[in-house]
Amino acid sequence: MFEQLGLIGCGLMGGSFALALKKAGLVKRVVGYSKSPTTTERARQMGIIDVEAPSALLAVSGADLVLIAVPVSASEATLKSIKQLVVPGMLIMDVGSTKRDVVDAARTALGERVGSFVPAHPITGREVSGVEHASADLYTGRQVILTPTERTLTAQLDKAVALWGALGCSVRQMSPDAHDAAFASVSHLPHLLAFALISSISTQEQGREFLTLAGPGFRDFTRIAASDPVIWRDIMMTNRQELLAQTALFKQTLTQIESMIASGNGDALEGVLKLASQVRARWHMSSHKPSK
Repeated sequence: MFEQLGLIGCGLMGGSFALALKKAGLVKRVVGYSKSPTTTERARQMGIIDVEAPSALLAVSGADLVLIAVPVSASEATLKSIKQLVVPGMLIMDVGSTKRDVVDAARTALGERVGSFVPAHPITGREVSGVEHASADLYTGRQVILTPTERTLTAQLDKAVALWGALGCSVRQMSPDAHDAAFASVSHLPHLLAFALISSISTQEQGREFLTLAGPGFRDFTRIAASDPVIWRDIMMTNRQELLAQTALFKQTLTQIESMIASGNGDALEGVLKLASQVRARWHMSSHKPSK
């Protein structure tokens, strides 16, 4: 049980975290701050937070748990703004989709107090953003990746593992670099492709008409293109090296497939499609195994 959560960023991710803690009986009080006063007020009206704070620093005052739920580009400035009230025993986490830059920001901003910070990435979200979409069940049954550094305090890491586990999450640990390489492949590249496909169609003369003919497959593939452009601009820019490595590999595979189509090599094309289908089926089966 935590006495007080200092929530910085009361949107979808932060708001859902506060609701999940309350539902599980893991926190007594939530003090929240958002850059937009309208968001903070709405969060209070929805019962997500109990008290509105006028600044990030005052949201942290008296807290034993702090969640930073802001765009990754704002991590360093946010952590700097709360440094003076970071006290021993406090657990600080984020929910950013990139980790190397967040860890670097924490080292710079928190200095000798960086041991209280446990970088976290919950593998969840929605294509819609905003506090009005917050849900106590957003994290239930999801993976959470923790990327502790050599300076992360063992006690704080243990608290983080226990907290996410109590929210019904499966917790894994990996290095920040390994995290960013992996998620460039399975998250950042897919978002880039979805955005690019919509952009490609929309710029065609008949693009609007084409979109009226799109079915469920197109809807499922492009759902994530409705995600917050500001958040995804930050993610793609901060993880650009790993993302560009993945786009290069993707373009190489796409070029090979184009060559098969252009040359009429249906057998080779079928082989590539069959292998991809099998990999996707195995992944689906393994990721949907019933929990014991």
